[in-house]
Formats: sequence, C-alpha cells, structure tokens
Amino acid sequence: MSRLPVVYVIYYSTFGHIEKLAREILRGLQESGVQAKLFQVAETLPQEVLDKMGAPPKATDVPVIKASQLTEADGFVFGVPTRFGTTPSQIKAFFDSCGQLWKSGALYGKFAGCFFSTSSQGSGQETTALSCVPFFVHHGINFVPIGYKSQKLVDNTDIHGGSPWGAGTITGADGKRMPSELELQIAQFQGAEFGNLLKKIIH
Repeated sequence: MSRLPVVYVIYYSTFGHIEKLAREILRGLQESGVQAKLFQVAETLPQEVLDKMGAPPKATDVPVIKASQLTEADGFVFGVPTRFGTTPSQIKAFFDSCGQLWKSGALYGKFAGCFFSTSSQGSGQETTALSCVPFFVHHGINFVPIGYKSQKLVDNTDIHGGSPWGAGTITGADGKRMPSELELQIAQFQGAEFGNLLKKIIH
C-alpha cells in the first residue's frame, strides 16, 4: 500500500520575509497532496538584541524543530535569509546540531530544496542556496532545484527574487519590502513541484 511523502518546511526569519515565503511553500506542498509541516529553527540572538533590531515576535503557531525530527520526513525545504551571501548563524547552528544524524547516515537518500531572501538582487540569491549544498552533500541528501519550469522566474515586469535554485524575495536595504505577489506565486510553485516530485519517488 502506498503512503504519502512527508515534507518539513524549516525556516529562520528575523523580520518575517522568509516566514511569508515559507507559508506559501507549505501551501504548494499541501496542494500537491503530500503531508507537510511548518517549523522554525531556534533563535540564537538574545531578546535584547532582537528588540534593538526592531524584530517582530516569532510566529507562535510554528514549533521550533529539533535535529532528531529530521528522520521523520522524506524531504525538507529550508528557508534561509542571507547573511553576507551565505547562511545565517541560526541555520548554521541547526545544521551543526545534526552531527549524530550524519554519523548514523540517518538522512541519506532524503530530498531537500531551499528558498531565500536578500536585500538586493546581487546580495546572494544564488550563493545563499549554494552555501546549503555542502550540508546536503555530507548527509547524502538529494538537492532539488526548481530550474526554469516556471515562466514567472523570467518575468521582468517587476523586480523580484527567486532563481533556478529556489524561490526568493528582495527585502530592500531597510527590510521594509515584503514578498510581492509574484514572489509568493513562485514559492507556492516550488512547494507544489517539490511535493509532486516526492510523490513520484516515495511510495
């Protein structure tokens, strides 16, 4: 008897940009028919620092994930805001907590994609995704890009984030620009495509 694939959307979001994309990724996954759950990684900054940054409260309806929970899913889609063109310390800390899973090979053969946010078009829309690949490779996780199947990626009517590596948004230097409708549609597309792929593979 076949079973539905399980996919976890795992993100870190300081100002809410990645969270908005994550919820659209989740919607796309659900529309594809897989079992999908939303998680956030643990915050590493003190609340005092977050307050000074003007960061809003974390989503209370999204649980914080533990590394051990990764074994429950067939695939993951990671939401990664850029820090100087690479993964932020919060995502890196979560990756670094997976040492025992690496040692046991518990994640070998699973699937992963990623999505991201940057302040501008040239701030790491591709390098941020690329910086996640070593983690995938060391665990034997199959990286799933979105390619250019969606023509929305080449829609230059408006400035937008996203690339063949995954969905994305551009926040602006002050962080005030939230994901556009086009960026949200690309995120939903990524979720649906990821789910459809796993349905072909996981039975």
